[in-house]
Amino acid sequence: MSISNGRSKSGFTNHVQVDYDKDPVSSSTSVYEASSIAEIKRSLAQLSEKESSVTSRLDNLIASQRDLTRELGRLDILHAQIGSQAVATRSISNGILSNAASTATRISSAVKRLDLEQARVRSTLDVVEQVAELKACVLGVTGSMGAPQDWETAAGYLNRAFKIPKEIVNGSFAEEIVPTAEVPDPPNVTLEHAAESLRGLFLREFEKAAQEGNGGKVTRFFKLFPLIGKPEVGLDVYGRYVCQGVASRARANLNAGTGGSQHNEGFFYANALTKLFEHIAQIVEHHGGLVERHYGAGRMVKVIERLQLEADVQGGIVLDIWGDERSIDRKLTDIRSYAFTFLVQSFLPQQPARSGTPRAGSPAKKGSTAERQTREDESVDMKEVDGILSETAVMLGRWSLYSRFIADKCKEPSEDETQELGIPPVLEHSSLRRKVADRLITPFNIMTTFFFRRSVEKAFQLDEQPSDLSLNPKQTIPSNPPFITSAVDDVMYIVNQVVERSLATSQKAVILSVIPTLARVLGSDFIGMVQRKMRDESYPKATIQGAPPPEQTIIAFLVLMNNLDVATDYVKRIVQSRVEVNPGTGSADGSGHPSSGSLATLFPLEHDAVIVANLLKSLQNSFEGKTSELISDGTVVMFKNVMKPRLRPILADAFRDVDYQMTQQELEDLRREAEADDREVSPDNAVQHHFQRGWDVLTKPVMRILTDRNYERLLATIISYLSEVLEKRIWSYYERLDDLGAVRLERDIASIVSIVVQGRRYGLRDTFARCTQICLVMNMEADEWEELEALEASSQDDGMDWKIDHEERTRARAMVRSRSRR
Repeated sequence: MSISNGRSKSGFTNHVQVDYDKDPVSSSTSVYEASSIAEIKRSLAQLSEKESSVTSRLDNLIASQRDLTRELGRLDILHAQIGSQAVATRSISNGILSNAASTATRISSAVKRLDLEQARVRSTLDVVEQVAELKACVLGVTGSMGAPQDWETAAGYLNRAFKIPKEIVNGSFAEEIVPTAEVPDPPNVTLEHAAESLRGLFLREFEKAAQEGNGGKVTRFFKLFPLIGKPEVGLDVYGRYVCQGVASRARANLNAGTGGSQHNEGFFYANALTKLFEHIAQIVEHHGGLVERHYGAGRMVKVIERLQLEADVQGGIVLDIWGDERSIDRKLTDIRSYAFTFLVQSFLPQQPARSGTPRAGSPAKKGSTAERQTREDESVDMKEVDGILSETAVMLGRWSLYSRFIADKCKEPSEDETQELGIPPVLEHSSLRRKVADRLITPFNIMTTFFFRRSVEKAFQLDEQPSDLSLNPKQTIPSNPPFITSAVDDVMYIVNQVVERSLATSQKAVILSVIPTLARVLGSDFIGMVQRKMRDESYPKATIQGAPPPEQTIIAFLVLMNNLDVATDYVKRIVQSRVEVNPGTGSADGSGHPSSGSLATLFPLEHDAVIVANLLKSLQNSFEGKTSELISDGTVVMFKNVMKPRLRPILADAFRDVDYQMTQQELEDLRREAEADDREVSPDNAVQHHFQRGWDVLTKPVMRILTDRNYERLLATIISYLSEVLEKRIWSYYERLDDLGAVRLERDIASIVSIVVQGRRYGLRDTFARCTQICLVMNMEADEWEELEALEASSQDDGMDWKIDHEERTRARAMVRSRSRR
């Protein structure tokens, strides 16, 4: 550090030059930038601090140098010791272990050479043994095929020879050793000639035994084909053999009704198809073990493929003859041309009746609806269609059962026992499967649609109302509820029959067509007919201004509402009986396995059971949604046209001559007068008595005709309106009550509510919550009201689910005259 002074403006110039290293402590004011002596002194002080810091650090380094020197000395000593150890180790390795290492290397090399020699010796011995085995087999084959003609032994020798590696059989060593004077040809040539010779011999003997019907000999020679290396030949000839039996049995079944006398009786063709499938299944089941044992696992599939080809032929013949005998194509044409005249005419607007008498031979008379309907009825025989559908369902069910059996037999072995079945290729490409779809499934779907819709039409043509129904409670109804028309039972019986028959086919294609068709026809025709009758024929409206609708019209309307409710219940039970299972076991019978009639059993392939269950649930939901909507509309009509006009007079009569401003003395006088006259009605029960009488007259006639669910719907609508009217009546007594009158009013309101909800309909009490809460507040004690006000002011919960707001509570509290003046 050097400082030089120069002359400044005052005669001196101060110039400071500082040399320092880059230290984190630097002057805040550079000496070169100082403009006064104070700044220079401040910079010098900072430089002094930095000098002290650097000096302190240097002193510390010098103090630690002794320790560092000591540690370096210790490292030098350790280095010297390690060097001596390294020298000793190298001497041990070179002087002691080198000889052992070289010895070990020589021993290892000798062992490897010995192992190689042993392996070569073993290989040579194996070759010699195999050649000796080959020579024994060649001599055994030729010897057994000679004079002894022991075919089993010859086949056994061939089987042993085929287990010898090809390189040994075709090798030069075998060609030198094996041939003998009796068998001079190379072994591979000898074995090949022997196999071909035995193949021809076994084929001739097999076919001869098959023609003779000798099952023992057939089995004997069938077992020998794998032994001579010709398993494909054996499986092929066996397939032809069993197919011949299948064909002859199928022809015999068809010829059982010679002359056609039995072809039109019962389920002849369904039985013929069933016997065909049963025969094939018996062959696969009984002979599968033999084939698997002698030909290997999975080889029965080859026989199944051959059997399926024969099944395609014979099954196709049965279906073709069945279609011709039953005139399926003609019936489908008639069905497609059926016009459903009654249903169509029912949905058309009603035509006004023509005046006058039509002339004889008039075209209008000849073309009447009744005549057209008669001609249509004669064009399609429903009984015949029903029989064809039943027979078709049986055939489809047998085909499904057969397909399930074949799929199970062709399934790849798996550790997962719950593995779902899939359609195997042998059925996927089957011509019979395509013919089943064309000749059975398609006609079944078309005929089922026609059969169901025609049944609905016929049910409404023959529909009958329940007899002897009356709204007079004193008149006894001879029949038992539910009161519905005959069409409901008829249609729902057909629904159950169609669902049962469709599920019995176990065909997803049938369910995908039939179930949506059921939903569509039920929604359009069944519900549509009921809706039309409710709108056009039985709509409850007054014929005279101010008078109630005719009794029979009301009854007919109520019965139609019952039709919808009971039909919904029928459909629900039909679906749930086939879909729902035991929730604890996942089965229908509680055993943990699907029951015989469950969807999982009927539809085991892939995810078919889930699809079918969803379709059935969709049918139920769709039908229930449409009927609920129509029942709701009918409930509104009944309330507005029948119940509502009579409800206000009932309330007016119940509160007639009731004075809630009477004193206690006046009430006592009235009670004594009622007791003296032995009157049934007293001031205490006047409202209850009059309302009970009017309510019974209003509801009991309807209640005994409607179903429980429909009556609950109607009652809920009535009560909703009644609660509004009753609340208005309560408010009408504003400032017309005293304390005693408020108590009497609350008691009368409670009695009306009890009458309405009697019969354990306690859930309907909530509808009157506003009325009861108004009465509750109106009769509160002063301290209770003050406590309620305090809780409300502090925004605390009072534990009450209030249906009336603060303003309404205040108004209810002021209904009594003495409180309204405060």
